[in-house]
Amino acid sequence: MKLNARDARAYFAKPDPTRTGLLIYGPDTMRVALRRQEVIAALIGPQGEEEMRLTRIPASDLRKDPAMLSDAIKAQGFFPGQRVAFVEEAGDGLAKTIEAALKDWQQGDATVIVTAGQLTPRGALRKLFENHPNAYATAIYNDPPGRAEIEASLAKAGLANIPQDAMADLSDLARTLDPGDFRQTLEKVSLYKHGDTTPLTSEDIAACAPNTSEAALDDALDIVAEGRVAEIGPILSKLEGQGIQAVRLCIGATQHFRKLHIAASDPKGAEAGLMRARPPVPYMRKDRLARQANAWGLHRLETALRLLTDTDLQLRSALPVPHMALMERALIRLAMMGRR
Repeated sequence: MKLNARDARAYFAKPDPTRTGLLIYGPDTMRVALRRQEVIAALIGPQGEEEMRLTRIPASDLRKDPAMLSDAIKAQGFFPGQRVAFVEEAGDGLAKTIEAALKDWQQGDATVIVTAGQLTPRGALRKLFENHPNAYATAIYNDPPGRAEIEASLAKAGLANIPQDAMADLSDLARTLDPGDFRQTLEKVSLYKHGDTTPLTSEDIAACAPNTSEAALDDALDIVAEGRVAEIGPILSKLEGQGIQAVRLCIGATQHFRKLHIAASDPKGAEAGLMRARPPVPYMRKDRLARQANAWGLHRLETALRLLTDTDLQLRSALPVPHMALMERALIRLAMMGRR
């Protein structure tokens, strides 16, 4: 049977031990692995692996010995409790082997958990689980977690007092980070707020969020837009050390100043203008960008965009120019322009 996304989230949290098995597949290996970890932990508990109630079977091993899965399903362990036979990174080539094992499954046998990459709708493995009367199949897509999923993760991490602003920041962060990094960030926030009953704030989240290259790039563009000339050299050295090229920096600066231009040109005000920006401006940055747009004004932002366009053409030309030095000069000129 096929599980839709909503039903799958509920099933991962509380799987039915009387079901034969579950196929989890999707293009993102990390997202599939996190879901697999969640459902296995819910089935066998935190001590299940230590008590040898989990049997891991790599797909390569199962191809060499097709009886491994049937043996794992029927095997009786020393410790009581639910057991799981986990087949990792399977493909359509193993469909017949897995089908034979599922046919012999009876109540009390180990639950079969199978993970796979992207599978076609007509693939043998998907058909096996989707058409099975007592097994499930569910796809994991690259969509960011929704509010309900974030709230469930927060509750699991022991975080309860979450104001609306902090939830908006976490939603932005969930769209930016991959699932593993986002889960680690929530764990850090939980430790950071341990014993602290005050509401979670944007500052708390920023203190625990990973310092990605995109975050460093945003810092650099804020420095330029706010006219902090003396800080441009050090932040550019940091970005260059992280592997960010001058062309990428120019593209980021152009996008940043275009957002400011949209904000400054909106008759309803900068805040309303930022609501129209695409890609959307993260909630935690809207106030800061609105202040920058108001400080620059429409005409100076138009001049800034012309300067960035000229710089971009020079960076992409065949002329042998020192790219980062050219970009640094443009950013210094922008910062000086913003101070006038």
